[in-house]
Amino acid sequence: MQTINLNDKLSMFDSHWDPHVVSNYNNNEVMVVKFKGEFPYHKHDTTDDFFLVLEGEMEMDIEGEAPRKVRAGEMFIVPQGVVHRPRAKDEVKVLLIEPKGEPNSGDADRVPAPKPHI
Repeated sequence: MQTINLNDKLSMFDSHWDPHVVSNYNNNEVMVVKFKGEFPYHKHDTTDDFFLVLEGEMEMDIEGEAPRKVRAGEMFIVPQGVVHRPRAKDEVKVLLIEPKGEPNSGDADRVPAPKPHI
């Protein structure tokens, strides 16, 4: 058991769309990530997708629906099977929770991030 400072962890890397595992929770990985620009549309067939914005503002595009703004201090959960795309005009810092082994790219043609532990 230990305290984890998310700002310290986020200061350890500059890359975008590259989640880093900061802890494990049950069978889930708790990660921090920075993103800017847009990720490809994708879905996760067997799990929901959890986003908690720590700093900045992002938009979540849901296929066939109006985009949703998600600001610092807000979270957004995409239900399993829903096609979505996170994006951000300016850099945003986000906490993610995903089951261990779940590729961050879902079913997109993008190569999944390696998710290193920091």
